[in-house]
Amino acid sequence: MEAADLDMEIRRDLRGLDKANAELVARHLVAAMHFVDDDPELALAHGRAAKNRAGRIGVVRETLGVLAYRAREWSEALGELRAARRISGGPGLLAMMADCERGLERPQKAIELARGEESHQVTGEDLVELRIVEAGARVDMGQLDAALVTLQDAGADAGAVGEEAARLDYAYAEVLLASGRRDEAAAWFGHAMAADPDQHTDAESRLAELED
Repeated sequence: MEAADLDMEIRRDLRGLDKANAELVARHLVAAMHFVDDDPELALAHGRAAKNRAGRIGVVRETLGVLAYRAREWSEALGELRAARRISGGPGLLAMMADCERGLERPQKAIELARGEESHQVTGEDLVELRIVEAGARVDMGQLDAALVTLQDAGADAGAVGEEAARLDYAYAEVLLASGRRDEAAAWFGHAMAADPDQHTDAESRLAELED
């Protein structure tokens, strides 16, 4: 693992560290990204090691938060994402933080984050993701109709195309399925497939399950 493999923008954020420490932190971050898909626990260990050497660097705390999230360590993830926001500012990471609240079985707090003042600063893909998390939290609370309305307001559209549209269609299908509306759910999984020919979701397999 070489420090030079780390994204240049992240390497710039490490310039406040002494050279030897910055090199070690960078190597830990590169290792974390290398292992995150195949061994999230090992990736998390590298993220923690980076934090131990550079806990005041926002991107290090954010990376650790994401790694903890991927490893389903919800409490640690939420704490690290909050720390990253305190250091770096801005409304980013809100959807992931709300999803951590869901993971901690606090759906009401997830909704409060999704509808709070900071949510008004979120736009584009981040806003879509936030609304998908909010809809999931409403399902957790048995608010199925409200979950559908949340996704409709976010732009769920059977005729839209692209990965963002597919994720909304997929989430809408999931809520319909949770509501017992199997045929409608199958139709919306079909819309998700049509919207995203690169198959960023598993809508095709979900549809196949419903058609069996």
